[in-house]
Amino acid sequence: MRSIATTLPIRSLILCAAILAAITVPAHSQPLYEDSARVSHRPLRREPPPAYEVTEEFVTLSEPSEPLQFQIVEEQVPQGEMIYGTDVPGQYGQPWSWQLLPEGLIYRSYLAGEREPRLAGVYAYDDRTDSWLIDATVGARVGLIRYGTETDIRPDGWELDIEGAAFPRLLPEEEMDMAATDFRIGIPLTYGYGPLRFKLAVYHLSAHLGDEYMLKNPDFPRINYVRDVAVFGTSYYATEDLRLYGEAGWAFHNDGGSKPWEFQFGIEYSPLRIPQTRRWSPFVAANGHLREELNYSGTFVFQTGIQFRGRYTERLLRMGVQYLTGPSPQQEFYAFTEEQIGAGIWYDF
Repeated sequence: MRSIATTLPIRSLILCAAILAAITVPAHSQPLYEDSARVSHRPLRREPPPAYEVTEEFVTLSEPSEPLQFQIVEEQVPQGEMIYGTDVPGQYGQPWSWQLLPEGLIYRSYLAGEREPRLAGVYAYDDRTDSWLIDATVGARVGLIRYGTETDIRPDGWELDIEGAAFPRLLPEEEMDMAATDFRIGIPLTYGYGPLRFKLAVYHLSAHLGDEYMLKNPDFPRINYVRDVAVFGTSYYATEDLRLYGEAGWAFHNDGGSKPWEFQFGIEYSPLRIPQTRRWSPFVAANGHLREELNYSGTFVFQTGIQFRGRYTERLLRMGVQYLTGPSPQQEFYAFTEEQIGAGIWYDF
């Protein structure tokens, strides 16, 4: 009886502890061996099986629900390397935007024009005077503002430019005396779309006789040749390499023998693609310039040689020969005819 009485309190204590444990442990508790990070009170969401299976060395992809289809498009590669990023003529489909100091020019200077702004020098022999001369050009044309495409290879749109140049003539046989210099400054407004280009411009041109020339030729009659001209011009790219152009100018102010009307026209071949076997290409250009003060006769210029282009720009370096015949391009001597043959170098920005 004593042993039974001793064990009863012990059994009672064990039973009470079990009851307390059952009350304090929640009914949704997970077994002790489960990872605590996987315990959640939210209902279990079944994830879709992955499209691949990763093992230690391989990744096995599941089959696609639809078969893959590929379209092969054959593209014709042009002969010669493209030196620009877009097709020409024109930049069809490209968005237009406002640009301050844009790259490139919508309306390029005429290659054989004798009074176009650029950097140039021609060393020539004048058969009429039996003497050598150097006709230089120091100037440039740049864009100020454009609403059009952003490319610098024949961009489309509207553009306002500014141009300026000096055209000195040096006499190598007279200790490099400066015979005369013409000065030109102008503001062209241009528009281009596709192969067509248009120009509406005003420019000022004045002629100045050189000091050394006046000292050595005191009896030479100096004239105050001046022209302030409004110009309308157009050009058309018959192909990406062949350009035709023409323009008419009317002087609303003139002096020194100048009369209002002048006309200019020409043709030029200047490839835009570089052959794969060399880094240069040939060029040919011809320009005619008729003036009212010469009874609508004028100066004819022919140039040919080789050219180098910037890889992603339309900047152009040319070297070649030039033939000029007609009235002198120096306006101080416009009443005298010249026939020149020589070599030159020309750089257009």
